[in-house]
Amino acid sequence: MRLLFVEDDPRIAEPTAAALREAGYAVTWAGTGPEGLEAAMLGDFPLIVLDVMLPGQDGFSVARELRSAGVASPILFLTARGEVDDRVQGLDLGGDAYLVKPFAMPELLAQLRALSRRDAGQRTPSVPFGAGRGVLDTVARTVVWDGQEVAVTGREYDLLSVLALTPERWYTRDELLDRVWGPEFGGEARIVDVYVRYLRRKLAPEAVTSERGRGYRTER
Repeated sequence: MRLLFVEDDPRIAEPTAAALREAGYAVTWAGTGPEGLEAAMLGDFPLIVLDVMLPGQDGFSVARELRSAGVASPILFLTARGEVDDRVQGLDLGGDAYLVKPFAMPELLAQLRALSRRDAGQRTPSVPFGAGRGVLDTVARTVVWDGQEVAVTGREYDLLSVLALTPERWYTRDELLDRVWGPEFGGEARIVDVYVRYLRRKLAPEAVTSERGRGYRTER
């Protein structure tokens, strides 16, 4: 599952992001409030872990703007401030959970699992794509094309979900590489082209469209 992690302290962010990836999350790390806000606006993240004390823009302000823009992804506030008033403020702004530093990784992972289960029960799992020929089930992580379920790998599903959950939006190779493989991936960006070819072979050429200079997208 894709997760946006907004934390400015690398001493906390680096080991936490590594542990989250080891637990199976595809982590995008942002180090400032504005960077986190931009990433959350541009990409569909099923989970957001948001520090409160951030440079450039604090986490409460980021959450306020996200909710005003209609971003409904569960937000877990992460902060060294544990006062009741702060927790109430964060939850009133649309936060879903609050974890005080220092924290144990098992507690963070348990909070994220609980948010994932709750969100799965609230959202519509079926997402159409490919001009109506395809359906993505975001809970079962399955793909249907022309009424038939098609077997895809986890990486193929993750790539398709980024495109399907934000239809009509063009993504460059680098953007897809960051969102699907993660910012620490050391391979070539053209791996994105390879996986797009895999999807087109399994589904249809029009499942993912491309345009020189703009990148890849899918149609609703």
